[in-house]
Amino acid sequence: MSWYLKRFDDLTNMELYIILKERTSVFVVEQNCPYPEVDGKDPKSYHLYKEEHGEIIAYLRVLPAGVSYKEPSIGRVLVKKEHRGRGIAEELLRRGLDFIHHELKEDTVKIQAQDYLRKFYGSFGFKAITETYLEDNIPHVDMLLQTEL
Repeated sequence: MSWYLKRFDDLTNMELYIILKERTSVFVVEQNCPYPEVDGKDPKSYHLYKEEHGEIIAYLRVLPAGVSYKEPSIGRVLVKKEHRGRGIAEELLRRGLDFIHHELKEDTVKIQAQDYLRKFYGSFGFKAITETYLEDNIPHVDMLLQTEL
């Protein structure tokens, strides 16, 4: 069980392939949501993932300030179905936020969260800054985390 955080150019072809496969499995197939999963933001992002027995079981991408919003952002947060309920999502998000705060030296993080995860992100200090709205037919809410560095 290992955690990795890599820039796009540091990912191997196989790592990138597996990441895109898992993101498509969760966000397009599992959620029955046809949308452009490969959105052009990956080359500018950092990719954080957990590998277990050669398989990527958890992933998120960190988008630096200016890529999606003026603030840095976290997106494409996933834990493979068979690994959910083990606290991996909490550790994944904590590691992503630590990277933003300690390595990127940013104190504010903006996300676009699926509304059913509002409480999960709220447990990390995120606050809703919009009403719920539909994005790709899924209820979403924009949330902001502000911390003191």
